[in-house]
Amino acid sequence: MAKKEKFRNPDAILDVYEKPPLGEGILLSLQHMFAMFGSTVLVPILVGINPSIALLSSGVGTLVHMICTKFEIPAYLGSSFAFVATMQALMKMDGYPAITQGTIAVGLVYVLVAFIIGKFGSDWVSKVLPPIVVGPIIIVIGLSLATTASNDAMMHNQKYDLSYFAVAIFTLAVTLFFQMYFKGFTSLVSIMLGIICGYILSVCLGIVNFSGVAKAAWFSLPAFDFSFVSSHFRWYPEAILTMAPIAFVTMTEHMGHIMVLNSLTKRDFFKKPGLNRTMLGDGLSTIIAGLIGGPSTTSYGENIGVLAMTKVHSVWVLAGAAVFAIVFSFVGKVAALIESIPMPVIGGISFLLFGTIACNGLKILVDDKVDFGQKRNMMIASIILVIGIGGAYLQLGKFQLTSVALSTIMGMLLNWILPKKAASERAQDKKIKEAKK
Repeated sequence: MAKKEKFRNPDAILDVYEKPPLGEGILLSLQHMFAMFGSTVLVPILVGINPSIALLSSGVGTLVHMICTKFEIPAYLGSSFAFVATMQALMKMDGYPAITQGTIAVGLVYVLVAFIIGKFGSDWVSKVLPPIVVGPIIIVIGLSLATTASNDAMMHNQKYDLSYFAVAIFTLAVTLFFQMYFKGFTSLVSIMLGIICGYILSVCLGIVNFSGVAKAAWFSLPAFDFSFVSSHFRWYPEAILTMAPIAFVTMTEHMGHIMVLNSLTKRDFFKKPGLNRTMLGDGLSTIIAGLIGGPSTTSYGENIGVLAMTKVHSVWVLAGAAVFAIVFSFVGKVAALIESIPMPVIGGISFLLFGTIACNGLKILVDDKVDFGQKRNMMIASIILVIGIGGAYLQLGKFQLTSVALSTIMGMLLNWILPKKAASERAQDKKIKEAKK
């Protein structure tokens, strides 16, 4: 760990470099692990990846990020939701190998951007991805998954099942109950509590299959997938070109989280250790996840919420949570139990999670006071939303650019090509100026 700084945040109970007593540290670390657990394992369940791999890549990725940032940033990395729709499509077409190459490509984009930022600074990032582009893209990421959430909640063997839908609505209701009527730690782990309650109802209704749990060993290696280096290796350019552009969207989420951490800890992590180091940490974490068959990783708002609530900002606590995630990934019974969670439970939670992602996009537009009275802004947002939510994609032979990736690229291109104001708006401005004279 890095040496203690002279500066100490007076608002913190434990500051960034301060180490808690062992007993307290274990409980605080477990709290962080439970905060990220629900979302981190939900991504692989939605995609069809083994949850134990996601837990392992989450823990290892967090430690790698800490090393890259000199143990100066209290951040936790978990599975990213931004790539779910793309990974689901790739899993149906080509399976693990395609997802692996796409995930590694995402990590390499991060590493490349980290190098550019280290060389030329970070001012250009906001020009490439202004709020009018980022907001609608995040809305698309959330709403493009809406159909998946609904199908998981309603359908059993491709037929509508009322008991499934009841479980989904019950899971959602319980989650909302814990979120809105409780405070502190209970509110923070409302997603996990919702999953547990939905699971219990599913057991009572007889829609849970425990055969996998019974067969699983207590200790087992995570289901690694090393197809990237197999003897039957082949390239999946469609996976690489589909997933890589979405990295530019998750970078904005990454930078937003750093800004929140700056405010909480009263530091400027963009300057020290530097945005290039935080990007490098995210990139290497994602590359490692891809190599072992896991999903892309990203910094987690859930854990930032824990930091804000407890005022415990210690990197030791976050490192402990990462170690616990790694340990649990080797407990076979836990992985099998997670995999036995029925889809309506996941669907019920997804109603909230995917909608929350979309609302974060709206929040960016509101917070940055984007003016939709300007034709330029209206056109950029309209095209991104319709292409992304409508499911439009580019198909060239076997190559497919998914709706999320296509809308991201279109948004970036339109932001670059379109003038600040339309000709009619410039003419109107001229008339107003002349009238004032």
